[in-house]
Amino acid sequence: DMELRESGGGSVEAGGSLRLSCVGDGDTVSRHSMGWFRQVRGKAREGVASVGLDGHEMYLDSLRGRIAISRDSATDAVVLQMNALKPEDNGMYYCAARTLVGGSCQITERYYNRWGQGTQVTVSS
Repeated sequence: DMELRESGGGSVEAGGSLRLSCVGDGDTVSRHSMGWFRQVRGKAREGVASVGLDGHEMYLDSLRGRIAISRDSATDAVVLQMNALKPEDNGMYYCAARTLVGGSCQITERYYNRWGQGTQVTVSS
């Protein structure tokens, strides 16, 4: 089974950018629908962005315009570019994959069956 590894989290000032990356050990992420989720303080984990096998992208409406999900074929990674970061973006960001057959790509937790350990994003004001 594939294990997912996130990287790219860190500490930035408000207005800054981060590029999160997710790779798979034991499989290639290019074969699967992929998503990014986050858990910020006081809130349940929420879907941030997803990309299907057909390239269709979905985004959390409140973050649309500040984030972009993409596939990096050179590194076989799924990337989440985050710009204009705000303190309320503080939290743990998780990569997820659907390795099961079927279904339409979504940014809901139940759609995904493989999860990474997360990478911390800290935005200071």
